Amino acid sequence: MSNAAPAGRAHWSSRWAFILVTAGSAIGLGNIWKFPYMTGTNGGSAFVLVYLACIIGIGVPLLMAETLLGRRGQENPADTMRIVAAEARASQWWQIVGYIGILGALFILSFYSVVAGWILDYTFLAMKGFAGASKESLAQTFSQLLADPVKLIAWHTAFMAINVAVVAGGVTAGIERANKIMMPALLAIVLVLIGYGFVAADMGAAFRFMFHFDFSAISSKVILSAMGHSFFTLSLGMGAIMTYGSYLGRDTSIARTCLYISVADTGIALLAGLAIFAIVFAQGLEPAAGPGLILQTLPLAFSQMPGGGVIGVLFFLLVVFAAWTSSISLIEPATAWLIERFGLRRSRAVWIVCLTTWLLGIAVALSFNDWSEVRFFGLNIFDFLDTLTTKIMMPLAGLLIALFTGWVMKRAHVEDEIGLGGGAFHLWFNVLRFLSPLAIVVIFLNVIGVIG
Repeated sequence: MSNAAPAGRAHWSSRWAFILVTAGSAIGLGNIWKFPYMTGTNGGSAFVLVYLACIIGIGVPLLMAETLLGRRGQENPADTMRIVAAEARASQWWQIVGYIGILGALFILSFYSVVAGWILDYTFLAMKGFAGASKESLAQTFSQLLADPVKLIAWHTAFMAINVAVVAGGVTAGIERANKIMMPALLAIVLVLIGYGFVAADMGAAFRFMFHFDFSAISSKVILSAMGHSFFTLSLGMGAIMTYGSYLGRDTSIARTCLYISVADTGIALLAGLAIFAIVFAQGLEPAAGPGLILQTLPLAFSQMPGGGVIGVLFFLLVVFAAWTSSISLIEPATAWLIERFGLRRSRAVWIVCLTTWLLGIAVALSFNDWSEVRFFGLNIFDFLDTLTTKIMMPLAGLLIALFTGWVMKRAHVEDEIGLGGGAFHLWFNVLRFLSPLAIVVIFLNVIGVIG
């Protein structure tokens, strides 16, 4: 057994609190925005089938590994890796895994907050109603939003402010309390949208599109897309899961808890997909609309359907809650590092982290208009940070986590933390050692264009 938690270190009030906050971290724009449009552009049920297999074979094992490292180290990601590396008599260079997570989370939040600002803007647009909207007018609305630096920065600022309000409150009084409110609210909204789909939309068509499995439609493109999304959807490799794991009590089963988190994350994605496609099919719109599905295609559907005004507001509130619960988790790794490395008060650490991210987010917002000519490797600031984090830093951190846990960490310590016995442990451990690293390498080679 590793050393006890540092004196005074906060812990979640219960296992279910950890499940809620970690599921909140995982359930974000990737579930409500990215999963539906990726399903739509990758053949529907073929993508869903491979995605579910990848969640089980890649996502869950890595989620368990990152959580057990956090609980073993009982510190922020960088210091956790320093502690577990020392315990394994390994190089202190393994700290780089923690720093990749901390920096990656900040970079992600800088553009994530800008995108969440779009959703806040559309929430208020939905309150006014999309009556009379057309495909052309909605495309123009989005273009005008991107061209307005003042509005983009204002929404970005508003979104960062609500994050400060939560994270500054602490682990239990802030993060845990907020998730106990937002996660049930998120689920309630999803269920209302599902109910609407049964009553006033085309839920039958949505079910057929997502679950009438056609194995002949599975292609290398579908497999690679599903593998990539299964990794990113669980917030792996960005320090958040490791940090949340460090607040987890030792009487909690990591394996069982991570399974619940994965079920919640996947379940919300599937339900959101059903609700969205039921509305899309009912209005005769195109499911393969790509990234514009929720900002252009769905508002058009809301403008044409009975009760569309109310449903539109509920939908965008759902997306706001999902973005909010995820962004909270992106602030915590760097906050914990400042508190534990430099002894700062939580409120000061949160302000430093959020002010830094806010300033970087301003550059992201300007990359769509005034600074659109600023390029790094041919990419604007938004695309560069997106590519750097989701296509390089996260896969690299995930690969190193799998390698460290599977090959460097003492096996007795892994068994002690994970709490699995017999065949279940051997299956998980071998998947982590062999399949997970191979899958991440394949994902990485795909996203950089070597294969695919």
